[in-house]
Amino acid sequence: MDEIDELSEFLQKLTPLSRSCLLSELERLESCGIDMPGSAEIQAKLRAEFRKDGSTQARATNPSRYFFAPLELLLVDGAPEHANAGRISRNTLTPIWEWICRDLLPTMARDYIKAINDQVTANNPKEVLKTATIFQGKVVKVLENTLASAESTEFARAKLAQYTASRTAFDDVKKMLQVLRAGEALPKFNAKLPDTITKFDDGQVAQITAQLDAFKKAYPDALPFALALVARRLKTFWRLIYLATKAAASKSADEVATSPYACVVPMVLDRLDDKRLALRVALRHNRFLVARDLLTEIYDVEHSLKIRIDGIERCEWGVRLQQLMDAIAALVAAEVSRFPANVGHILGSRRLRSQDTLGGKLSYLAWKGRDAVQDGAAAFRKLIGVT
Repeated sequence: MDEIDELSEFLQKLTPLSRSCLLSELERLESCGIDMPGSAEIQAKLRAEFRKDGSTQARATNPSRYFFAPLELLLVDGAPEHANAGRISRNTLTPIWEWICRDLLPTMARDYIKAINDQVTANNPKEVLKTATIFQGKVVKVLENTLASAESTEFARAKLAQYTASRTAFDDVKKMLQVLRAGEALPKFNAKLPDTITKFDDGQVAQITAQLDAFKKAYPDALPFALALVARRLKTFWRLIYLATKAAASKSADEVATSPYACVVPMVLDRLDDKRLALRVALRHNRFLVARDLLTEIYDVEHSLKIRIDGIERCEWGVRLQQLMDAIAALVAAEVSRFPANVGHILGSRRLRSQDTLGGKLSYLAWKGRDAVQDGAAAFRKLIGVT
């Protein structure tokens, strides 16, 4: 028996759910940059079984898909290993579902799966939704009891670790709990947002801030998810920081850090880290045009953060930003070094940093001039006690 036959025999000994979980885990490791010998062959076999449409991303089966439906707008493809506030990795859904079915609520999960399949067969969408909602409520109650003590929490964490090596999977369980607790509040909040937010001007910032204030008052634990929904509507994701910078008395990092929505800055850095991961994948597959566009966007985000938050380099945000940019620079340097010095590389072009051009520098000076006026006015208002 050759290796391929042995591999096929091994895979067939696993349950379908275990094979699906294995596929998600292999994809997660690949997106983290971890090369596993033989992984490509295993993924090809499993994708042929579970991804009839040729998709390279996990898609839940019917019972789990209905259960996880409230999370759909908050899912992110790939395998971010950072905090990733307000978003949940799609690749963790399969191991979480297996954990729910095998360890958390095995009997109720079996009943739920049968009920969902029966209602789907009967083409009864209302009952499908009702059944999913009831089971979500049961999971919420059990999770609340589980997380009530440190001992049961660690036991649950250890059980989940049997299905995935992801360091953030249990955090995703906690996020799932917060989303399910919020119920219809998040979809209702999302429905009130503009379809696309291009500039995120002062009027839009004020309007959305008011919506966020109301949401935060009722569902404080779910605020990061509301912010993630806002970020989805932004044409340029880094503009999410306006929720913090425009509410601050000045552009100094210290002032921005005290604003009500300062948490959006780490969220923007999370998304910058996503771009770093995407750049690494693009370079690995020699997709240079994709890499060029990603790098241009990355440089734009770096520049925008630095000019809109004064002194960012001296705070925790700036430390993380520099770490990300150093990692990105290493990726680019490794790629450029593959070519002779006299051969230009698209990623080495200075044009990717538009802010270094004459027009970019003039724009920067205009920004600084406007900031000086605004900060001076803010300082004067503070001095005379006017806010």
